[in-house]
Amino acid sequence: MSPEAALLRVVHCLDRALASPYKTRAFVRALDVVRTTDPVELAERARDQRLTDLDGIGDATAGVITEALAGVVPSYLQKIEADSQIELTDDGAPYRAALRGDCHLHSTWSDGGAEIEAMAATAIDIGHEYMVLTDHSARLTVAHGLDEARLADQLVEIERINGEIAAAGHDFRILTGMEVDILLDGSLDLSDDMLGRLDVVVASVHSKLRMESKQMTERMVMAIANPHVDILGHMTGRKIGKRPESTFDADFVFAACAQFDTAVELNCRPERLDPPRELIDLAIDYGCWFSIDSDAHATGQLEWQPLGCNRAAEREVPVERIVNTWSADELIGWASAG
Repeated sequence: MSPEAALLRVVHCLDRALASPYKTRAFVRALDVVRTTDPVELAERARDQRLTDLDGIGDATAGVITEALAGVVPSYLQKIEADSQIELTDDGAPYRAALRGDCHLHSTWSDGGAEIEAMAATAIDIGHEYMVLTDHSARLTVAHGLDEARLADQLVEIERINGEIAAAGHDFRILTGMEVDILLDGSLDLSDDMLGRLDVVVASVHSKLRMESKQMTERMVMAIANPHVDILGHMTGRKIGKRPESTFDADFVFAACAQFDTAVELNCRPERLDPPRELIDLAIDYGCWFSIDSDAHATGQLEWQPLGCNRAAEREVPVERIVNTWSADELIGWASAG
């Protein structure tokens, strides 16, 4: 294992563990140093224990580099690899086996930490047939959301990357999408023309999460009823232990999801696990569609889907109602029909 490969894997595992961004950035910085340092110099510094003289290399990263150069799997990597494993229950395993893709994930085009190519390579490694790239829309400025011009550029880039993936012999596709903001009046942060160009659209509330219940209900239902919206993302907006759930009339919202064939996302981020169990039960009662999505912002986070699969199994979500158990063409056909 090369120092670059070892550091890349450490970053992957730290992201999977939702580690402190400061810790992750330290290893990303060390990775940059390794990539820009002559390999001979790197080996000499490791031999003489002078790696930490390089700006951006600390004790932990120096240890990883030194052990990788010595031909052993670094001890730090072994520990973080073991500590960051995602549990998949026996009941959740059939759900995970049924999933063929991930409908909600981000790249460096918005607030993600990995390039599109890296996210696709990881999705291929974990057995997906497709991923839907859903970077944020422009309204979410803190996430460097995409305006229409940047989204148009991204569509061209996705076409290019898909060509390279096919040329490499992989039967895998990046589907076009966006996590579009639901604005205060229920309208969407993207024109109908651009929304119509996308394979899958996730719509989410990111602002005024404490809006009065009646207004929030109307806001969500308006978005759900939009024919371009396919999936309602992290519907309560909660962050466990940090931010409470938004309040809305769940009966109205799920009735609208059922009427307009808008899937309810089972968001797998460990700090979200949204919606809560009782709302999953209600969505089942209304006959809603579901999508089990990682909402990944880095490669390691693509491995979070088992968390949603475990919850789906616990609440007995019908597997046939989960849209990302379908093929890419079936998913696109369903989304287009909406």
